[in-house]
Amino acid sequence: MPPPVPFGRHRWFDGAMRILLAGASGTIGTALIRHLETNHEIRRLVRRAARGPQEVRWNPSAGELDAEAVEWADAVINLSGAGIAGGLWTRSYKETLYASRITATRTLVEAIRRAANPPAVFISQSASGYYGDRGDEILTEHSSSGGTLMADICRRWEAEALRAPDTVRVVLARTGIVMAHEGGALPNLLIPIRLFAGTSIGSGRQWWPWISINDEVRALEFLLTAPVSGPVNLSAPAPATMDAITIGLGRAFHRPVWFRVPGAILTFVIGQLGQELLLTSARMEPRALVGAGFSFDEPTPEALAAWVRRTAKR
Repeated sequence: MPPPVPFGRHRWFDGAMRILLAGASGTIGTALIRHLETNHEIRRLVRRAARGPQEVRWNPSAGELDAEAVEWADAVINLSGAGIAGGLWTRSYKETLYASRITATRTLVEAIRRAANPPAVFISQSASGYYGDRGDEILTEHSSSGGTLMADICRRWEAEALRAPDTVRVVLARTGIVMAHEGGALPNLLIPIRLFAGTSIGSGRQWWPWISINDEVRALEFLLTAPVSGPVNLSAPAPATMDAITIGLGRAFHRPVWFRVPGAILTFVIGQLGQELLLTSARMEPRALVGAGFSFDEPTPEALAAWVRRTAKR
């Protein structure tokens, strides 16, 4: 890891930081708090009444957040957003996907702009969906955005984050498919595998920009002090196809992957959600993260499978 560098308020962060976290209750947020709380002081933004000094109430839908909350912080991490797979993509839920990201980010940025002493760094979540469906094209932080719904959401999401003051280092964390036992794609892959009904989806040749939850939270902590700004791809350095991931998990648990769900059936059953979440191909590479000196614990599909088996509940 490179040495700490001064940002914003020209402070050297070589130890504990004060971190304000939005989106603390999600899969990533929950794991991130566990990872950070031993070395840093964390305050969580909540929509209900605060239940102690480590919580701060806000109302992002109304644009309400006291600037003092961000003045307290050395860093703000924004993980807000309704779950991509939280429901069928009806017109109403699409509006929720937009609003939950854009209004929350706007509220944070407006508070940062009002702050007399803004935080040094603002890490705002984005997603691999920024790139859309790109086949076998290698996607770096300099690649253009795509033409999908998620790409449009990500562009608008990132644009709000970039409205932060110039004195604040802004990181746009384009997170890929996070592999975690507690939620997301991994449980849905493992359950049929353990039942000897392992399944791949679509052609199986679509690239999944996966990352273990362990490396995801380690990368977010790394970005608190790394000399990096702008878009950063958060995905393993060895992207893999859907088939490679499912077959690797099957081998780790000594189970075959017998079945395949045709893409046409998937989109017929769950519509655009299935197309963009499971069938889109994004061969993303984390060049900015690796270039800054980050080292992955699970860099390959084989390492992922071994980690999944090692950390799985028996």
